[in-house]
Amino acid sequence: MSRPAAFLDRDGVLNRPIIRSGRPYPPESVAELSVLPGVVDACREMCAAGLTLVCVTNQPDIARGTQDRATVSAINDRLRELLALHEVVICPHDDEDGCLCRKPLPGMILDAARRHDLDVSHSVTVGDRWRDVEAGRAAGTWTVFIDRGYDERPPVHPDLTVKELEEAIPWIIDKAHSLS
Repeated sequence: MSRPAAFLDRDGVLNRPIIRSGRPYPPESVAELSVLPGVVDACREMCAAGLTLVCVTNQPDIARGTQDRATVSAINDRLRELLALHEVVICPHDDEDGCLCRKPLPGMILDAARRHDLDVSHSVTVGDRWRDVEAGRAAGTWTVFIDRGYDERPPVHPDLTVKELEEAIPWIIDKAHSLS
């Protein structure tokens, strides 16, 4: 039987992004990794409610050559350890690469759903950028936008907008266990 999941963006949802010129960037090392306040408890609560936690993250700095895959993997391994994530799925491509995994396309979400027998209709995608919300919508999940006030295009019609992940937890759990 398919299970519900929370598909969580990484930088800005699980960990503190590095902000430059009003835009979020990933940490450059495990030492720079800082889990956002409330995230450990939020993940624990979602796991206790039976959700599978999958991080889905665009990491175009790999394609750009400004960050190596080993560093990204080390950061992801540390997050998996701290937050009991079932899997961390990355897209290492840039916009021009023409892949099917880079958000706003739903490839990472749909592939993880197939691999782990996850029910997207009872799942939620959580992100802090328009790409996350559009990927979740395209995959058929509910969507949560964490509004960090970035100087960029806002998402179109997320199902829920919050300031912090923990604010969305009751709603996420409700959607995961709803009958419709």
